[in-house]
Amino acid sequence: MSVTVALDANGADLGPAEVAAGAVIAAELGVKVRIFGPADQIGDLPDGIEIVDAPVSIAKDPDPARAARSTPEASIVQAARAVAEGQADALVSAGATGATLAAGLFEIKRARGIYRPALATPVPIPGSPVTLLDVGANVEVRSEHLVQFAFMGAALATTVLGQQLPRVALLSNGSEASRGTTVVVDAGEQLAAGSHSSFEFVGNIEGNDLAADVADVIVTDGFTGNIALKVMEGISQAVVGGVRDAATSSARAKLGGALLRPALRGFRDEIDPEGPGGAYMLGLRQLAVVSHGRFTRYGFSQAILLAARAVNGDLVGRTEAMLEAGGALRRAGGAEADSPSGGVASFSPDDS
Repeated sequence: MSVTVALDANGADLGPAEVAAGAVIAAELGVKVRIFGPADQIGDLPDGIEIVDAPVSIAKDPDPARAARSTPEASIVQAARAVAEGQADALVSAGATGATLAAGLFEIKRARGIYRPALATPVPIPGSPVTLLDVGANVEVRSEHLVQFAFMGAALATTVLGQQLPRVALLSNGSEASRGTTVVVDAGEQLAAGSHSSFEFVGNIEGNDLAADVADVIVTDGFTGNIALKVMEGISQAVVGGVRDAATSSARAKLGGALLRPALRGFRDEIDPEGPGGAYMLGLRQLAVVSHGRFTRYGFSQAILLAARAVNGDLVGRTEAMLEAGGALRRAGGAEADSPSGGVASFSPDDS
């Protein structure tokens, strides 16, 4: 299936031209890209890439919901509208999460039966990648939100990462079922009581188990998840930097470093946060991916390619099927109406 991705080029630290360079890499591998951004900063591009001149950016607006509503000409709003109208199959944003979430909710809208969209990211842990969600879309959640996040994460792990019957866990301050907030305990009881043919619920895990290969999908609220993700990214960067410094600290170390360079390069690439391409915004009627603003062209190309892979794997459809089979879809007339504003008020804008 030929996939077209709507790419918002505004908001990246290295500028729209770097985002466009990532689109070129993806286009060379067969993905069609429509770039929404300032045409005068992007320049000429090869076939397979279309530029929609959209210089207005709301990436740094402190009130993303208001900005998305009042600025229809903004690049992220135009890109999201292109997906909603069927001109593209998925949305990829190079900038702020808050603006992307708001534009996605207002234009693409939540999928049927979803309480809240969630941001899910595959964490690059050597030998045992873990999908962590939510990593920033919902500061406060209820137990039924966490239950839906479990199904969403399992669908992502199965469709994109190829993990059959993924192990799903709740992040808590103890492995016992009674540990954690009331929301975590309630969600654990619901997941433990349910019958899940699409994943295995393994209970609670603690923070030190994030990289211990005891779960494939780890579920938490967006506040905790964002902090956990940033801590892991910071530590991985510090470790790589420490190894590099040690390998150049003396003549003998440089000799040993030269021998280890191929293996260390592979390790560095395996834990590179740009490899996963960013966070998947799950729970919308179409797929969206939010890259980190500091990414290089490699990270943006990965975001586009992974979005295309998820579209080809029908991630949205498989997520809904899993939720429906597990009885986890919100019933009509439930506590939260299916309106565009659901979820935005609880979101804490973050430019990651």
